Amino acid sequence: MNTSNWWNRYGSQALLLGLAIITAWLVRQTQGMALYELYYWVTRPFQANPEQLAEQQLQQAKQANPRINELEARVEELDRQNQELTKLLGYTQSKPQDKGVVAPVIGRSPDHWWQQVIIGRGSQHGIQVDGLVVGPGGLVGRVINVTPNTSQVLLISDPTSRIGVAVSRTRQMGYLTGLGIEEGQMEFFDNIPNVKPGDTVVTSAFSQLFPAGWPVGKVGTVNLNNAAIPEATVEFFVPLENLEWVVVYPNPKQPEVNSAAPVPSSSASSSSSPSAIPQP
Repeated sequence: MNTSNWWNRYGSQALLLGLAIITAWLVRQTQGMALYELYYWVTRPFQANPEQLAEQQLQQAKQANPRINELEARVEELDRQNQELTKLLGYTQSKPQDKGVVAPVIGRSPDHWWQQVIIGRGSQHGIQVDGLVVGPGGLVGRVINVTPNTSQVLLISDPTSRIGVAVSRTRQMGYLTGLGIEEGQMEFFDNIPNVKPGDTVVTSAFSQLFPAGWPVGKVGTVNLNNAAIPEATVEFFVPLENLEWVVVYPNPKQPEVNSAAPVPSSSASSSSSPSAIPQP
């Protein structure tokens, strides 16, 4: 067999064998780095930006693991609650002479949404009946029932709630009744009161349930056409519709309101007035 015939028959196989030997030698000499480099350049057009790749992997992980979405939602909710508590903390720090108890709203009936709430603090935390309940900006209501760890609060929006109030600018007196919504109705003692929309309304010195000067809301609309009793709507400062945290303060008028409790006979005779009738 001559050389040309052999080459035609086995030449291609010889070339492939030689190429394989050379490739094996290069891999051995470079520890395979040449192949890695070749792979990099071949796949480079298909490689994503590292930041984009990380974002894609994160999104895929979120879709594949609902637990991550749950944790993110919980973190967002805790952050929102922290903001609410920060507001309350700033409010309590503005009254350093008072020691308020911060309490969460833990119960609220849809049928009595604007009437009462249950808070998660009670007698074990120093809360007493008739304690003043406030939120960021103003009055919320008063405590009407206490257990060791919970308290029932009558909101100022309750239609049965009556509060003695006054217009800060002119000291016009009257009483405020809840309307079952985010505002109440103030009826004036004066036949021609000096009042206008935007006036601030606070608890008055004549209130038998609340101390004077606690902010309640601002005047909305004024109706002086009612000759018998001039009236005005009062928009509450505290958003009662989504109340979640409150602060409870001791009520300095508690001894007067709770005078029906057993006391020595000398004191009992002086407190025999009909305190069972709710007073504004």
